[in-house]
Amino acid sequence: MGWWIAGVGAGACALALAPYAWTYLASAGRRKAPGAVPHRPVAVVLGAAAWKDGPSPLLARRLDLAVRLYEDGRVGRIIVSGDNREVSGHETDTMTAYLVGRGVPADRIEADRYGYRTWDTCVRVRDLHGVRAATMVTQSFHLPRTVALARAAGIDAVGVGDPSLGARRRSTLIGYAREVGAAVKALRDAVLRPAPAHQEA
Repeated sequence: MGWWIAGVGAGACALALAPYAWTYLASAGRRKAPGAVPHRPVAVVLGAAAWKDGPSPLLARRLDLAVRLYEDGRVGRIIVSGDNREVSGHETDTMTAYLVGRGVPADRIEADRYGYRTWDTCVRVRDLHGVRAATMVTQSFHLPRTVALARAAGIDAVGVGDPSLGARRRSTLIGYAREVGAAVKALRDAVLRPAPAHQEA
C-alpha cells in the first residue's frame, strides 16, 4: 500500500510539473544573454509593478535591458506592454517615461496599454502592432513562459531575462515559486488560444 501511495504521489507531482517543464522545452535555445541575442525588429518589455515615483526595481531592470538592446542595435524599437489603468499605476506610461529618460527616442517606443496577462500581450502585439519576430524582455524566472507563449501565438520569439536573484532575492524567489502555477494557465492559453481581454488598440 505504501508503494502504491508513493507512486500515486509521484505521478501527481509529475503531472503538476508538466506545464512548467513545457515552458522550458518550448523556449529551449531561445533564452539568450543580452550580448548574444540575435537581431529582432522589436523588443517587447512585459509590465510589472509601477510606483508613484517610477517603475519598481524589477520593472526598471527589465527596462534597462531593453535600453541596452536598443543601444547595441539588436532591436529597432521597443514595445512596452502592461496594465495602464490608474489602479495599476499606469504601467505603460511609467515605462515609456523611464525609457525616454534613458535616452530612447519617443518615436521608437510603442505602448500596449492592455497587456493584462502574458498571453494577452503576445496576442495583442502580434495583431495590433504587427509583430512577427521579437525579443521578449522580462525577469529570468518569467522568461521561459513568456517565450513559450509568444511562440504559441505565432511570434518568432527569443528572450532576454534579467537575473534578479542577487539584487531582489525575495521577489525573485517568489517569482520562481509562482511560475509553477502560472505555467498551468499558460499551457491552457496555448491550447485554447483565448481572445485577449481587450482587442482594441
